[in-house]
Amino acid sequence: ILADLGYIAKKDWRNFYKGCYLAGCAERSIKNGIEAGCGSLGHGLPIAVGIAFGARMQKKKYRVYCILGDGEMQEGSNWEAIQFAVKHNLSNLTVIIDHNTLQAMDFLENILTPEGRKSDLQKKLRAFGFEVKTCNGHSIKNIISTIEKWVKHTKDLTAPQVLVAKTIKGYGLKCMENVPKFHFRLPTDEELEMGNRYE
Repeated sequence: ILADLGYIAKKDWRNFYKGCYLAGCAERSIKNGIEAGCGSLGHGLPIAVGIAFGARMQKKKYRVYCILGDGEMQEGSNWEAIQFAVKHNLSNLTVIIDHNTLQAMDFLENILTPEGRKSDLQKKLRAFGFEVKTCNGHSIKNIISTIEKWVKHTKDLTAPQVLVAKTIKGYGLKCMENVPKFHFRLPTDEELEMGNRYE
């Protein structure tokens, strides 16, 4: 998105994760459209909530968007930010959660979900007071359509919104799908070639 909008040169993607500002956790760079460096998980949403609250206090009309992963939702600071956003009716805040049920090292259910219980992210977010929608996270059309509906009806919104985008980690490369180790590893040329034949 940032490359399409002209903030990042498309050629810079070749240096992703290779010692440039496009590291695994991007550094703050206003000129590149990165308003907050959020390498420490659990910082992005609280920052977005603060920006949305500031906009509300200054009577500014812009909307704030925050993208995070479901693994990051295991951080307590996110749930504090969620409570604050709901308490202050920050309807100018839209959160998109990449819900692939994996975090860096393993499946979410193996990390923090109590034995014998099911973690239902949508149910939790509704219980906190967010307006919740889900979509196929691999369909940009679905994501845009949902967000456009919220934007179109901004005046009717009374709560922050969250779009839970259901995805498969590594989607499109069979050898990478739902394999945690690829969180930190780039695919080899052979693996990419296999991905080109993926059906």
